[in-house]
Amino acid sequence: MKILIVEDDLRVAELIQRGLQENDFETEVAYDGHSGKTAALADDFDLIITDIILPEKNGIELCKELKSALPDTPVLMLTALGTTDEKVEGFDAGADDYLVKPFEMRELLARIKALLNRYQRRIQTSHLLKYADIEMNLNTKTVKRNNKEIRLTPKEFNFLKYMLRNPERVLSRTEIAEKVWDTHFDTGTNFIDVYVSYIRNKIEKGFDSKLIHTQSGMGFILMKE
Repeated sequence: MKILIVEDDLRVAELIQRGLQENDFETEVAYDGHSGKTAALADDFDLIITDIILPEKNGIELCKELKSALPDTPVLMLTALGTTDEKVEGFDAGADDYLVKPFEMRELLARIKALLNRYQRRIQTSHLLKYADIEMNLNTKTVKRNNKEIRLTPKEFNFLKYMLRNPERVLSRTEIAEKVWDTHFDTGTNFIDVYVSYIRNKIEKGFDSKLIHTQSGMGFILMKE
């Protein structure tokens, strides 16, 4: 199991990381909200632990963005703020659990195991993304169309994953840049169009129908013909 820790207090981050590693978890640490989002989108984590008070991007904003992009990844919030209002705000942002500092490592481990067990049951039925005759397996990182395996680069895979999670909805270049590349779209570049061309060549060449369509002036949409 791999866990991302987003915590700007170096001592706390080190204590959490050591405690998790001693219990056979693989860990990665980010020290601000922006780096946390970048790390979360760049790799597959089984769970994300984030503080609320963070530089660059606070934990509430980070949680909202992560839950939008990674709805199947549980988020556990850590904070020194323990009032009801703060807890409600955290849960409204999409947090799955909330732990107030200071806490004992055994309590954190118990919360983590409970969340992983809950999500594991959900993942058993949610690891497949399907649309028309294309299927993506998030566990094995494989893509098939009409049972024919298609090889994608990691970035192409993440791009297609985002489209499969948002079928029949026009995705602007700005949204794609932010959600897939975690960057602002520069209208002077065409890198998104280039990746669309790469993916189209792989998932449409040799098949009877197109799946990715260009909406002039608006973006791209995954849709049956």
